[in-house]
Amino acid sequence: MAEKKKLDELQLNLLREVAGLHEVPEGAYSIRVDGEMYGKNSSENIVIEKKTDKPGIDIYIKAGTKNESVHIPVIIAESGLRELVYNDFHIGEDADVVIIAGCGIHNCGVQDSEHSGIHSFFVGKNARIKYVEKHYGDGDGNGKNVMNPTTVVLLEEGAYMEMETTQIKGVDSTKRKTEAVLKDKSTLIVHEKIMTHGSQFAETEFVVDLQGEDCGTHVVSRSVAKDNSRQLFISDVVGNNRCSGHTECDAIIMDNACVEAIPKIIANNTEASLIHEAAIGKIAGEQLIKLMTLGLDEKQAEEQIINGFLK
Repeated sequence: MAEKKKLDELQLNLLREVAGLHEVPEGAYSIRVDGEMYGKNSSENIVIEKKTDKPGIDIYIKAGTKNESVHIPVIIAESGLRELVYNDFHIGEDADVVIIAGCGIHNCGVQDSEHSGIHSFFVGKNARIKYVEKHYGDGDGNGKNVMNPTTVVLLEEGAYMEMETTQIKGVDSTKRKTEAVLKDKSTLIVHEKIMTHGSQFAETEFVVDLQGEDCGTHVVSRSVAKDNSRQLFISDVVGNNRCSGHTECDAIIMDNACVEAIPKIIANNTEASLIHEAAIGKIAGEQLIKLMTLGLDEKQAEEQIINGFLK
């Protein structure tokens, strides 16, 4: 068997940026590099299988698994590469795990590089999952970095899922869509952070079907739009039972940027409680002045405010 080629420094840097890894991890993992599976490993309770009919993997987490994690980063350093990957997560009843994903693209060519992923989560009864996803891009070529993630979630009775998604550098175009169906007493929490600059475009859409009795969702998006970039936030929450739903879009707009928020809430039950909040505005002048009196120049003050806002 041929010896696996080691990751070079550029690839390792992408791995650090999107997954916080300095080397191939221990335990359960799957690492995808330039359109191919680089390596995978299963643990006693988390089994990863490569799909045979299309690109992607199936992750099976045994019922009752506690305090374990799995890493599934994707890195692309080949200009012009475009891929669509399907990853399915089967989380057993009463499990409590962390899944760390993410995609990093380094593009120094003239062609666009694109990673699109469809992640489907089937979360068993009373299971808890934290899903962390970070998107990052860099490069000095004319080709664009494009990432279009789709997340599909089915939460069984009493299940809990927390999503933490971050995109703050180097992604020229993204369309992020999350679709979720919640059953009795299940909960979906989403924290999204996005920053765009230059002529970048970011669209995020959340479609949540509050199907079960006493289920609930809380979706919070914080974003910063600079230069001539554009952002579009869409939320569509439907309450079909006694349930609760809250979505919040909070954005800072700068320079010649554009931010659009389109909320939609539908109550099909008299006991559905649904709220949407949206706020778009510039950095307050008094915030800048306060920091500048402490010795920062205007740019440094802006950076401090933005970092705190996206924290």
